[in-house]
Amino acid sequence: MIPFEEAYNTVVSKTNPLDKTEVVTLSECTGRILAQDVISDINMPPFRKTAVDGYACRISDISGSLEIIEVIPAGVMPTKAVGKGQCSKIMTGAPIPLGADCVLMIEDTRIIDENHIELIGKSTKANICELGEDIQIGDLSIEKGITILPKHIAIMAALGCHKPTVAVKPIVSILPTGDELVEPNIKPTGSQIRNSNGHQLISQVINCGAEPLYKGIVGDTREATYKAISEALDKSDVVILTGGVSMGDFDFVPEIMEQLGIQIHFDSVAVQPGKPTTFGTKGNKLIFGLPGNPVSSFIQFELLVKPALQKMMGATSLNPLQIKAPMGADYKRKRSERLAFVPVLITEQNKVFPVEFHGSAHIFVLAKANGIISIPIGVEKIENGEFVDVRPI
Repeated sequence: MIPFEEAYNTVVSKTNPLDKTEVVTLSECTGRILAQDVISDINMPPFRKTAVDGYACRISDISGSLEIIEVIPAGVMPTKAVGKGQCSKIMTGAPIPLGADCVLMIEDTRIIDENHIELIGKSTKANICELGEDIQIGDLSIEKGITILPKHIAIMAALGCHKPTVAVKPIVSILPTGDELVEPNIKPTGSQIRNSNGHQLISQVINCGAEPLYKGIVGDTREATYKAISEALDKSDVVILTGGVSMGDFDFVPEIMEQLGIQIHFDSVAVQPGKPTTFGTKGNKLIFGLPGNPVSSFIQFELLVKPALQKMMGATSLNPLQIKAPMGADYKRKRSERLAFVPVLITEQNKVFPVEFHGSAHIFVLAKANGIISIPIGVEKIENGEFVDVRPI
């Protein structure tokens, strides 16, 4: 049994980037890993423009009345220069006319007659966005390796990056094992249970930008297990199995992994939940054996599989967002020989509360939790008000 930090470092060090890219449209790239730097091909703003609706004029003239010489809508170039005692009525985003060095906000002015206005008050801000003040031609706007979010889409669209280059999605085979499993459309009878792990993992794989490959439930026989893993290795970059990795009479996965030439780097991690997590490699392909209990498989995917997939796609950051927040209640545990990852509720007041958790098979806890805290080895109690590191899920 190895410490979690060693398991994490092993997974990351044994994972190699795929170094495969493809070009997609803006509508297809959300959630993908950007594989190119986005360089600005224009100045933004591309011209001096007004930040408000108002009257463009010379600041030296604002103490007197101003003659309106032109109306400038957004998207239209001015046709007249502003001279002494003059102004142009202008709409937000429109180009500033020559001669003007400020814009009076409409609400700060008074109409004298249909051709003249004056400032109410004694001063004004410039209210002008200067040419290239946001970004200039040749500037680096977005660095490659980020996960593309809607905020990045807006920037890429503004800079003409309409067909970005992104990392190719790793193909991830998902193999839930166990004769007791039936698919969700079947009502279990006797000792059967529905296959929640397989579908949970499909969603987790999609959520981190990879491509799931699901072939159904694998039965508890050596032949079925060998065939499923062998075919998955041929067709995918990553193989994830759930169940069959502990010490039961029908847990064949570690034995079959060795038969297939998979080098097993660890098969037990000092964490709770998820102790019997197994990790191996064959060439550049990764194989994860996750525990059969759904909370264990969910958490170990987030902790170990997700960073591996991100590294495969060239992500620059593998570390998830963590925040510091105070506990809203005491938390105690009976045993402390393993690092524990505990589902919690983060409230709107930014306090962390333990949720009722019956153990790694208690899948329903995930509906009530929106975060995970880690409790170090040897720590049996966290007191109300004590700050903890919490990872949103």
